[in-house]
Amino acid sequence: MSISTAGDGLSLLQIIILAIVQGVTEFLPISSSAHLILVPVLTGWQDQGLAIDVALHIGSLLAVMLYFRKDVKELTLGGLGALFGRRSPEGRLAWQLIAATVPVLLAGLLIRDEIGAGLRSPAVIAGTTIAFGVLLWVADRRAEGNSRTLTGISWAIVIFIGLFQAIALIPGVSRSGITMTAGLFAGLSRTDAARFSLLLSIPTTAAAGALGGLEIARSGDAQLAGDAILAGLLAFAAAYAAIAWLMNFLKAATFTPFVIYRLVLGFLLIGLILGGVVTAHTAT
Repeated sequence: MSISTAGDGLSLLQIIILAIVQGVTEFLPISSSAHLILVPVLTGWQDQGLAIDVALHIGSLLAVMLYFRKDVKELTLGGLGALFGRRSPEGRLAWQLIAATVPVLLAGLLIRDEIGAGLRSPAVIAGTTIAFGVLLWVADRRAEGNSRTLTGISWAIVIFIGLFQAIALIPGVSRSGITMTAGLFAGLSRTDAARFSLLLSIPTTAAAGALGGLEIARSGDAQLAGDAILAGLLAFAAAYAAIAWLMNFLKAATFTPFVIYRLVLGFLLIGLILGGVVTAHTAT
């Protein structure tokens, strides 16, 4: 096997770049799915496909679980305890996270094929990147006096954030971005909006990963599985670093840098489309 390739599948360079892109962008409010779609469009590489996309997300999932390992342990024990009538703030939050995941799961089951067929395109990504970047800016501007924490967060807020998360099925919206935006609108502080978003990624990504794992198993493609494992491990390392940086950054900063990045990326894409460098239509 050549040192520059990973068998007959993706090249080693492609796997490394995709993993870094996924790991860095998954938990920042700039849309990992948009970047994963744009990489092959802008480089001319073959599209990595949904199976590799999911493998990258699994690596990111393991990173967030490790970073919040104390929270994960407490939420798991609290959630199980709630089944036996033992009430606790951790148990309540655990079931709230599950409830907030339901809207995106239902939406995914209903419109997954439509998203894969028509919305994975540079034109859609350009529009959603700009539009939801502006929405994040509005929420961030209103968040200066926000002081609500996750302790005793209401079910109404949980469902509100969950409904917003369902919109993130559209590429370019950003799951983390839209849930952080919803959290800010609901009165959560910046750090707690980010914390809820990151914890919410655990059940959401786990569900998507389960479906992706079945897809890889059914394909019977050993090389695909090997590529996926390598990509997932690299994404794990990049994601962990990104999470640690984000949580520290938001202690004394705003979401403005991410808004600026989204606007620049969105208008750059529009320029590339108008200039004929990339097609406006589907990236798959």
